[in-house]
Amino acid sequence: MEFQNKATSLWGDFLRVDKVQIRTFHVTWFAFFLCFFAWFGIAPLMAVVREELSLTKEQVGWTIIGAVSVTVFARIAIGWLCDRYGPRLTYTWLLVLASLPVMGIGLAQNYTTFLIFRVMIGVIGGSFVITQYHTTNMFAPNVVGQANATSAGWGNLGGGVTQFAMPIIFSIFVVGFGVNEAFGWRASMGVAGIVILVTGIVYYVFTQDAPDGSYKELRAQGKMAPAGHTTGNFLEALKDYRVWLLFFIYAACFGIELTIFGTLALYMFDYFGLTLVTAGMVAASFGLMNLFARTLGGVFGDNFASIWGLKGRASWLFITLFIEGLALMLFSQMSVLFLAIPTLLFFSLFTQMSEGATFSVVPFISNKSLGAVAGVVGAGGNVGAVSAGFLFKGDLSWDTSYLILGALVTCASFMALFIRFTKADEIEAEERFDNGYTQNRLDAARAHLAVLGLSEEDIEKVKVFGSKEAHALKRLEALGADMDSIKPLIKR
Repeated sequence: MEFQNKATSLWGDFLRVDKVQIRTFHVTWFAFFLCFFAWFGIAPLMAVVREELSLTKEQVGWTIIGAVSVTVFARIAIGWLCDRYGPRLTYTWLLVLASLPVMGIGLAQNYTTFLIFRVMIGVIGGSFVITQYHTTNMFAPNVVGQANATSAGWGNLGGGVTQFAMPIIFSIFVVGFGVNEAFGWRASMGVAGIVILVTGIVYYVFTQDAPDGSYKELRAQGKMAPAGHTTGNFLEALKDYRVWLLFFIYAACFGIELTIFGTLALYMFDYFGLTLVTAGMVAASFGLMNLFARTLGGVFGDNFASIWGLKGRASWLFITLFIEGLALMLFSQMSVLFLAIPTLLFFSLFTQMSEGATFSVVPFISNKSLGAVAGVVGAGGNVGAVSAGFLFKGDLSWDTSYLILGALVTCASFMALFIRFTKADEIEAEERFDNGYTQNRLDAARAHLAVLGLSEEDIEKVKVFGSKEAHALKRLEALGADMDSIKPLIKR
């Protein structure tokens, strides 16, 4: 369903945490950031873990697969839970329960127990679906692409920060407190788990499901369909071929990012001879691009939509994904560090823009089953990571594995061109976009009028043209039309 009172501006109200939409945005992206931090917190420490637990190359490969495998099922289930119980409760319980294996991995004493905990930690990756779901609930169509992209991008930033932060935390324990390395990596993961547990409580206290209240309240007021309708809507979404196209597309961008997070530090350590900390810093540079890159994908998605409608969003998705594949193939062929790093950053830019572009399309697939669509598409990212993981456990060199993945991504980009929308979908999306854009302009205009001292009664009488009308008036004025004679004729 389409909620009322969604925010029509993100950056203009960015610090207005008194508004529930903005407050929820900030709590959501930060929670996702910490989830990503904990999810891949062990990756930059794998050189130490590998030595202590005597892991073979194949076993390391299985831990990479294990880290993302269970997330496939978690994301699908969490999408359904969001539709049924709301994002606030779903996120709270996920954070609280997932903190247990994050702390518990420190108890691992051999390959088997380490792998079990690594798989269990993967459940926390379902946080992405709730992040996108909750942000979509709070923001209008004119800014939902950039809001989704920013919340996810800044969350993904945790995967980059953990690449250098965890080695630093590890060093504090080993150098600062004088403990051995075996205890150091275990204690580091314990710290990450405690932070996740506290965040679950914060999420419950400072957010709500929708701008006008919780799902329970809205259903009691008759403003939402009963919870029992959730399953039917979920199954209906699974019949939409566009959902499955986006499933594979997301496998080719977010799935690749997950694979890079799980392999890059070790790749730089083994192939370029870097130290543990330096390899982590290089790997972090890939993730740190999330600070702005995924947001750009959503911003351009919204901008393409303002000109070409929903078809524009799909076209932009193709462009970013196609370049991502070419960039990955180029990075795989780099053999010197000063060329590898800028190529890595270029590849990272388009990987994360592809993710933002994907989720600028997702909110327009189905209003009735957003959780189902977001869950299935989100799971696609993990299917991609699991599939890619098999390339890193066999006899193939890792640079060859990257080359193969780049070629597959380039081929997958053409799927975006087959995402179609009906004329009714286009018209509805255009109206929703224009309404959000117009409301944003109206809010800004009234704020300026208030500064000029107009009374609230006079301000309420002010009308603002929609984006199409404003553009038409601007063009007429440029053509030399008499605007005084035209404006009175326009129906308000």
